[in-house]
Amino acid sequence: MKRFLGIDVGSVSTDIAVIDESGNLIVGLYLRTAGDPIKAVRDGLFKIKSQFGSDLKIDGVGVTGSARFLIGAVVGADVIKNEITAHAVAGLHYNPKVQTIIEIGGQDSKIIIIRDGIVVDFAMNSVCAAGTGSFLDHQAQRLGIPIEEFGDVALRSHKPVRIAGRCTVFAESDMIHKQQLGHKREDILFGLCEALVRNYLSNVGRGKEILPPILFQGGVAANKGIKVAFERALGTEIIVPPYFSLMGAIGAGLLAQEANIKESKFKGFDITEQDITTKGFECRGCSNLCEITNVFIEGKLVARLGGRCGKWEDLDYTSSL
Repeated sequence: MKRFLGIDVGSVSTDIAVIDESGNLIVGLYLRTAGDPIKAVRDGLFKIKSQFGSDLKIDGVGVTGSARFLIGAVVGADVIKNEITAHAVAGLHYNPKVQTIIEIGGQDSKIIIIRDGIVVDFAMNSVCAAGTGSFLDHQAQRLGIPIEEFGDVALRSHKPVRIAGRCTVFAESDMIHKQQLGHKREDILFGLCEALVRNYLSNVGRGKEILPPILFQGGVAANKGIKVAFERALGTEIIVPPYFSLMGAIGAGLLAQEANIKESKFKGFDITEQDITTKGFECRGCSNLCEITNVFIEGKLVARLGGRCGKWEDLDYTSSL
């Protein structure tokens, strides 16, 4: 049976999935990126190698996420696609009738509009942290609540308070003010859930026709309070797929499968033991002043990333700077 590796490298988390040719999940890993995507991917591949051995054959590799080009060069990706495509493919795999995908991660949020199995529109919010997982993590920590219990505590609310959710600074100030007025913690938390949903719908979802079935993907989908707040705001059921936090990685694996690769470029699990380094420089060939990143494996230049014109990417990698 063929196996496909999918990697989704974000600013907060790095998700790795191994699927079979039917799209079933064999391995699913969630790791913290912690500012070092190469280390996070190597740690994940090491865990897979420890479980299955280095003889596990990978028939195709797909990579997505904000660091997709860097990691694609490191692991030897066959397919490199954006997060919209990866999440849409994964969503359609789990529910072929899906018409709307809500995706909220650690640092950004997205909406994907699908009609008849085709992406017809999308929007992203990657500018403001309001309404993202990192903001919820921070507020849970400030209130002394484990993030895993955030949703359960919020759902105990009977009189949620209204929180200003358009900005992280204002939201936090408003929460502190409500605490000082004596409002219950659960009412403040569910008020925050409702504020996040209002912010998402008025910002990311503005002008979009949000039709069911609606899938809720990304790490924030684990928060039951956010799910219920979306259901109340939209007046319809919100479906959380089984592997909601891994959908980007699963989608990347499915894209690798769809590519019908004859021979994968995957460098193998041995890269976990190899010396991988990066070195950057500023290209002064034009006014763009692109920051070029050289990727070295065992001292050999394997990729150059970051240029807008392709000047550096097309150079022969047998020589290094």
